[in-house]
Amino acid sequence: MRLEDCGLMDKKPGAIGVFDSGYGGLTILSEIRKQLPAYDFIYLGDNARAPYGSRSFDIVYQFTLEAVRYLFSRGCHLVILACNTASAKALRTIQQNDLPHIDPSRRVLGVIRPTVESVGALTRTGHIGVLGTPGTIQSESYPIEISKMYPYFVTVGQACPMWVPLVEYKEADGDGADFFVRKYVEALFGRDPQIDTVILGCTHYPLLYPKIARYMPEGVRIVTQGEIVAESLADYLRRHPEMEQKCSRGGSCEFLTTESSDKFSSMASVFLAEDITAKHVVL
Repeated sequence: MRLEDCGLMDKKPGAIGVFDSGYGGLTILSEIRKQLPAYDFIYLGDNARAPYGSRSFDIVYQFTLEAVRYLFSRGCHLVILACNTASAKALRTIQQNDLPHIDPSRRVLGVIRPTVESVGALTRTGHIGVLGTPGTIQSESYPIEISKMYPYFVTVGQACPMWVPLVEYKEADGDGADFFVRKYVEALFGRDPQIDTVILGCTHYPLLYPKIARYMPEGVRIVTQGEIVAESLADYLRRHPEMEQKCSRGGSCEFLTTESSDKFSSMASVFLAEDITAKHVVL
């Protein structure tokens, strides 16, 4: 159903929507708010159906489209998929097939392309490693995007299925996390010792950064996404004043979740340096 058929086409300025399958996108949101503090934001976490990383392309696309439509219905003209799995499995289809029918003036952006754009200036060997969820690695979105921009680069991905649970069960600082961090880092470099730049291709992974850095070979550059995506969004708004004018400025941030609002509010403190109050919504 088209939004205009539902009477949901709102031309007034609205908040910037930020979507993630769960909590990890809060690391992206935090950096965006630092970069663009004057703007209004709505964060939506589909925690009731997380994790997305092991789900099929069709299911991730369906869930992501539902979230995007919901944020559009809340007045958002611009939505950021602050989720690598959603960016990998759903973004292109939504951009090419759905937006022309929903509202061609609205935009949905992801986190993979701006991340890929940054590696060209960082690598010396042209060998790039990607640590991500099974879904992100299986999609091969990073190798595909990197090959488009840097045809001669070599990209190797390593799935890290235990890292998100470690973060969400608040074990990121525990001794048990060291085993799984070391295991996946060593597996990555066992496949290509020439890697000199590693992308953390999941928004949960910055919370494991100290341990990841501990087990990285000396001199390897680690790319986290928060600052990169925030800078890319600021640049996008500068280059697209017609969209910037549709983004309201009140410095507010609303937090929504498809799971328990109390659980989300409590868990968010792991990802954000502030206490928040979330609201439960149904997509």
